[in-house]
Amino acid sequence: MTETGQALVLQGVGKRYETAGGASDVLKDISLAVSPGETLAVVGPSGSGKSTLLNIIGSLDKPTSGSVMLGSTDIVGLAGRALADFRAGRVGFVFQDHHLLPQLTAVENVVLPSLAARDHDACPRAGELLERMGVAHRAEAFPAKMSGGERQRVAIARALINGPGLLLCDEPTGNLDRDTAAGVVALFLELARDSGVTVIMVTHNLELAGRFSRCAELRSGMLSEIEQADPGENA
Repeated sequence: MTETGQALVLQGVGKRYETAGGASDVLKDISLAVSPGETLAVVGPSGSGKSTLLNIIGSLDKPTSGSVMLGSTDIVGLAGRALADFRAGRVGFVFQDHHLLPQLTAVENVVLPSLAARDHDACPRAGELLERMGVAHRAEAFPAKMSGGERQRVAIARALINGPGLLLCDEPTGNLDRDTAAGVVALFLELARDSGVTVIMVTHNLELAGRFSRCAELRSGMLSEIEQADPGENA
């Protein structure tokens, strides 16, 4: 069951890397609030820190300063089993490269994240997710036999198998043609609208970003909101 209804709040988030040539501030004093079920697109030039920001929100990296809260959970302070449980159950990740295991079928890839929890309902739920993603007919296919769009839809189903309330997407349409990319974004908007999943997507595609309810630009380590003329399908 999806755990929705929890706001994401960042306060003063900074990320500094120390190098031989000195310190580099990738993120600078970023504050952001995203309500449950909102969709947020983050745009910006390559190297601006978009993926770093997403990794910090998803607990894959830690900020140098600031706080990240999902509901009452302090994401930055998570460690050990609590950190593993958060990554497994409360946040889902979708990447530009689908990262499906080539030796597993579509349905086996979707079920995989649920195995550690010994979730006996995962197989039926995987079938339902593949149906919702429009690829139920490819359940027994291996990744090499699927199109790029099919693989990405399977990856989305895998990200949702444990019912996260937060879906983080790092350039998920970067390897897809225009029509397929538009279909994937439509799925994200549908998830937010119908299931209350909060979706944050990093992208270079301004056209796709314009379909989200909110858009922000990351430039020189600083995040600024971009006014949306029309939220499109997410209205």
